[in-house]
Amino acid sequence: MTDLVLSWARAWHGAGACSGGEAVRAALLERYAEPQRKYHTQQHLRECLQLFESVKQLPAHPAEVELTLWFHDAIYDLTGADNEERSASLARASLLEAGAGPEVASRVAGLVMATRHTAVAADADEQVVVDIDLAILGANQERFAEYERQIRDEYAWVPGWLFRRKRRAVLQSFLERPRIYATPHFAALFEARARANLAAALGNR
Repeated sequence: MTDLVLSWARAWHGAGACSGGEAVRAALLERYAEPQRKYHTQQHLRECLQLFESVKQLPAHPAEVELTLWFHDAIYDLTGADNEERSASLARASLLEAGAGPEVASRVAGLVMATRHTAVAADADEQVVVDIDLAILGANQERFAEYERQIRDEYAWVPGWLFRRKRRAVLQSFLERPRIYATPHFAALFEARARANLAAALGNR
C-alpha cells in the first residue's frame, strides 16, 4: 500500500514547496473523506498514487505529477461544473503560499485541469496524469463493478432514467476514442480490459 506521508513529502518538497506541507496534506485527506464522496475518496487517491509508483520515471516533472494526483479531486461538488478549475486554483495557491515557484504552481494547476479529459494530453506529464486517472476503466471486473456502484451512489439523488442516460453518454465517449490511454505502458496494461468493461457496462444499460 502506498505510504501517503512519504508520497506527500516527496512530492511537496520535490516541487520546491518549503512550508505548511503537513497542514495541506491533512486538509486534502479531509476533503477526500467528505461524506458525499463514494468513488472520489481516499481509495481513489491511493489507487492513483500506487500506479504512479510504477511509472514515476516517465514524466518530465515527477514531483509535479505526484502533487497533481493529490490535488486533482480536491474539490468535489456533485452539482458543480467547475471542480477541476477550483481544484487547480487550490493547488496553485497552496504551492505559491508554500514558496514553490510560479512556473511549478502553474504547471501543477494545468495538470489538474487535464483531468477534465476534454482534450488530448499535451505532453508526457499530462499523459501520465490522465492515464492514471482513467486506469479504473481497465480495472478487473470486480473493481470496475464496484466503481460503477460508487459512481451511482455519488449521484443517488439523480433519477434513475436520467443517470442512465448521462452515464451512458460518458462511457460511450471513452469507448469511441481511438485510444483510451496515451502512454504505451498504460495502453498495454489497461486498453483491452477497459474496452471490455465499457462495452459490458453499456450493454447493461
